[in-house]
Amino acid sequence: METATSRRWRALLLASVAACAACGLVYELALLALSASLGRGDVVANSLIVAGYVAALGFGAVAAKPLVGRAAVSFLGIECALGLLGGVSATALYWVFSVTGESLGALVAATFVIGTLVGAEVPLLMTLLQTGRTASAEDTGRVLANLNAADYFGALVGGLLWPFVLLPAVGMLKATVIAGLINVSAALIIAALLLRRMMSRRALAAAVSALLAAALALGALLAGIRDIETTARQSLYAQPIVFAKHSKYQDIVVTRFGADRRLYLDGGLQYSSRDEYRYTESLVYPAVSAGTKTALILGGGDGLAARELLRMPNIERIVQVELDPEVIEVARTVLREDNRGSLDDPRVEKITADAFTWLHDQARNQARGETPAQKFDAIYADLPDPDNAVLAKLYSQEFYGLVRGVAAPGAKLVVQSGSPFSTPDAYWRTESTLRAAGWSTTPYHVHVPTFGDWGFVLAALSPEPPAVALDDGHPPLKFFTPSVAQAATVFGADNGPRQLEPSTLAHPKIVEDIRRGWRGAGE
Repeated sequence: METATSRRWRALLLASVAACAACGLVYELALLALSASLGRGDVVANSLIVAGYVAALGFGAVAAKPLVGRAAVSFLGIECALGLLGGVSATALYWVFSVTGESLGALVAATFVIGTLVGAEVPLLMTLLQTGRTASAEDTGRVLANLNAADYFGALVGGLLWPFVLLPAVGMLKATVIAGLINVSAALIIAALLLRRMMSRRALAAAVSALLAAALALGALLAGIRDIETTARQSLYAQPIVFAKHSKYQDIVVTRFGADRRLYLDGGLQYSSRDEYRYTESLVYPAVSAGTKTALILGGGDGLAARELLRMPNIERIVQVELDPEVIEVARTVLREDNRGSLDDPRVEKITADAFTWLHDQARNQARGETPAQKFDAIYADLPDPDNAVLAKLYSQEFYGLVRGVAAPGAKLVVQSGSPFSTPDAYWRTESTLRAAGWSTTPYHVHVPTFGDWGFVLAALSPEPPAVALDDGHPPLKFFTPSVAQAATVFGADNGPRQLEPSTLAHPKIVEDIRRGWRGAGE
């Protein structure tokens, strides 16, 4: 008959199992987040990481078979390796990317190693839980059920802690180091309280020494991680970094060299103060006239589009919908000189929300009669390039259909659409998708030195395509003159119009267009 002591022993072991499982999932989530931050968070990368992790779990379980004869010492050794490798994984991979510029191979390799170690835990733990028992088939089933429950519950805890506590509070690199320390600490508790009678003194001393050494190494990394991260991050940018922060959604970096200030999100350049006026004027003014009173900006959290709109004396209201509140805060402080404090103007209503979700809520609320219909004279989709499935929804037929619901009679929409030269399929896919959603379109492009040939699509709900022209009431512009506007609609033979199928939520074709364009650029 099982004693109270043995029940407490197993309960404590299962609690430790849950803690280790939570740490294991944190490592995996960190690798996925790192993939997104390093610019490879696409379907291929995520599939390789997730599938590789699951396959490694099975490989680890099989690889643990020769170790079950020495389950106690093997388990502690695996936890030591898992805590140490998992704890340093994000920092090491970030450093590898900063040096080599490539991350996918290292990410997949790290996933497989960590998954193998996690997979080896279960057979060893099952052996430990069965030690000293003559178990029936039913009893073995109950033990396995308890082990799986502790493992899955721990994974749930880790999955909740990662997005709601660890990532926003301490950032990706520190979070994995903290998880490693928890992992090692749990193993030390198991060694000291549960497994000391199942191991020789020499084996116990060796295991505890290794775990303590791993804890010291992780502690040293935690103490110096700010300097390591700063050095690695700076190596990714040619100009000195003046601001850096990892928000809930992305890595935000601002650099400055002389008068040239640049904003980067997840390593992608958003603008250079040297020539952003070319981009911003080309985005804003084709959609406005002397009669434009209300405007909606989807994205554009840097405040540059709002700055130009506020130069129009007839503008009464601007709604700025930006996903990341940290970008808004950076725009109001670090980038204030560039946007001239536009986001603090009382005419600008700042909403932190996903653009797709916000538009969907507008349509749903209006259908229910819960809120008055919000209609805008000028609408701008100033959104990041759709290089992954998450961003692709903001370039989908469904998204542009939702935009129609907030368009006032005679409204115009401008969509930043990438480079017609470097990513021609993605550019013309955007134009085709707008037409499939019921918009009349006029594509146009300009030269922005920092970006090269950059394209936009002007759209309206009228039967005829809208003209890219400037109203007489516009303020003096530095670049987008009437002659530039007229020339902007002319495309060369090497990047002329293409008739493509629309990109949809179910089939985000534009993601592959972007990747194919990048691969082909310069060839």
